[in-house]
Amino acid sequence: MKFGPLALKCIASIFPLDNHRYNDYILRVASTNSNSRTLSIENRLFVALLKAADAFGLQAEQLLKSAGLTGAQYNVLRILRGAEPEGLPCRGIGERMISHDPDITRLLDRMDTRALIIRERQTDDRRVVKTRITKKGLEILKTLDQPVRDLHKRQFRHIPAARLKLLAHLLEEIQSPEEQCGQNKLKQQQ
Repeated sequence: MKFGPLALKCIASIFPLDNHRYNDYILRVASTNSNSRTLSIENRLFVALLKAADAFGLQAEQLLKSAGLTGAQYNVLRILRGAEPEGLPCRGIGERMISHDPDITRLLDRMDTRALIIRERQTDDRRVVKTRITKKGLEILKTLDQPVRDLHKRQFRHIPAARLKLLAHLLEEIQSPEEQCGQNKLKQQQ
C-alpha cells in the first residue's frame, strides 16, 4: 500500500519517529548514485586510487603479518637493507618511508627490541644515531622477497606490461612537486 505525502505527514504526526539518520543516509546514497556520472574525472581518479591503494595495502599487510611485521616495519627493513653498510639516521629513514609515520622513534624502538635493527651513536658526532639492519632482519626480508614479488604479480596480472609501464609513469608524474624534489635530492645523495 502506498501513501501520498499528505498521508505520510499525518502518520508522522501521530507516530513520531526518530528517522533523521535514515533520511540522511538515503539522501547521501541518492546523491552519490546520481552524482557518480557527474563527478569530475579528478574526483573519480582520486577515489579509484584510494580504493586501489587500500585493497593492495590490505593484501600486503596480510602477507607481512605472517612474518610478524607491519607494513611500516617491512618498509624500514627494506630501506635499511638498501642503506647497508652505512645505515641511516632516524630522519633519513623517515624521509624514505612510503607512508609518513609521526612516531618513527617508537617504531624503531619496537624493531630494536625484536633485534631486527641495531642503533649506534656515532663517535664523530654524538648527536647522530645510525640505524642498521641486523642479520635477523635480513633473513626475514629474504624469506619475504619472493612472496612479495608473487603478490605484486597477482595484483597486476590482468594488466598488460605496456599499460603497467604507462601507469607507473603516470603515477610518478602526479606526485606533488615537493615529493619529486625530495626524491631528486635523495637520488643525488646516493
